[in-house]
Amino acid sequence: MNSRERILKTLKHEEPDRVPYDLAGSTWTGITNTAYQNLRKHLGFEPDEPVWSDVIQQIVVPSEDILDHFEVDTRGVFPLTSHNWDVYSKLKDGGEFWVYFDEWGFTHHFPKNGHWFSLVKHPMDAIDFEADNVIESYKWPDAGNKERFAGLREKAIQFRDQGKIVMTKGLCAGLFEMHQRVRGMENSMLDPFLFPVNSDKLIGKLADLKIEFWDACLDELGDVVDIVGEGDDYGTQQSQLIDPGQFREYYKPHFDRVLSFIKKKSPQVKLMFHSCGNVRPIISDFIELGVDIFNPVHITATGMEPVQLKKDFGKDIVFWGGGVDTQHILPSGTPDQLKDDVKRNIDALAPGGGFVFNTVHNIQAEVPPENVVAMWEALQEFGKY
Repeated sequence: MNSRERILKTLKHEEPDRVPYDLAGSTWTGITNTAYQNLRKHLGFEPDEPVWSDVIQQIVVPSEDILDHFEVDTRGVFPLTSHNWDVYSKLKDGGEFWVYFDEWGFTHHFPKNGHWFSLVKHPMDAIDFEADNVIESYKWPDAGNKERFAGLREKAIQFRDQGKIVMTKGLCAGLFEMHQRVRGMENSMLDPFLFPVNSDKLIGKLADLKIEFWDACLDELGDVVDIVGEGDDYGTQQSQLIDPGQFREYYKPHFDRVLSFIKKKSPQVKLMFHSCGNVRPIISDFIELGVDIFNPVHITATGMEPVQLKKDFGKDIVFWGGGVDTQHILPSGTPDQLKDDVKRNIDALAPGGGFVFNTVHNIQAEVPPENVVAMWEALQEFGKY
């Protein structure tokens, strides 16, 4: 059974020969450059010039030698966005940090001794948000620019010919998260109540840009990719950032437009939706929106206990991630703790198919390479059906 067959079977909620493994098929399931280079050294591979899937998060596309070594079933193709489009050529020296101005008008800082970029300035945080045409007059990115997809079709076909599952993801973060990036956190929380008309216009515009992007992307890749990713972070470690009712009133209708467009244009693709933290109260909403795959399965968040998640939602959605606790066990656990955690999560999520193994979000810089290897070895031991 090759990788495509393995994942296609588990996407049908059937048990393949083993639990499939994803590493870096998306920018939510990847590895930072620091952790990647450390892993290469640990395995005896030469250092690798990074190929970036997401410079802002410092996430790389691993070389085939690493992907083959770990028998990874997925491959990602990454359109050019504000997170990976010539970012380093656009940096300005800000003294103790580098400054990056992106196509959205956002300002990012990267500390010269740091691990990732941080968003430090929001373009609409101090404007008169009640003004006429404030949304229409803003200089938005050219979401459908064909340059974003140059060379990706050939890569996708090559990966398919190799028997891999091919993944791609969207233009930007989710509607709620982009609302925060445009207006700032405090404004975004108040906008729907204080400025309902322009708040809805802004969310609607962000959805329109996503649709414009997916229209162009699926023209180019719709028949050669298997999984497309969207997402929005609504959860915290304990609860949700906004009330589920607010999600349903303000953001869900616009996400419905985006996801319905994708499904109508390319009905054969599977939809992955990413949302960190405790999002248990709205998992049923994701299913209602046509989401096929949920990521990352934040197993240490309140309400996200994997046995109960599988019992309640396992027939309706595929769980992608949640194979190991990335907050505590992966960076600082012992080999025995890693082994126990991987076994516990596989036992909970794998029965009946519908589970692809990955960490809870990306492997961060502080994760020892020995623990990455121990995680994978545990998957080999406990991941066979």
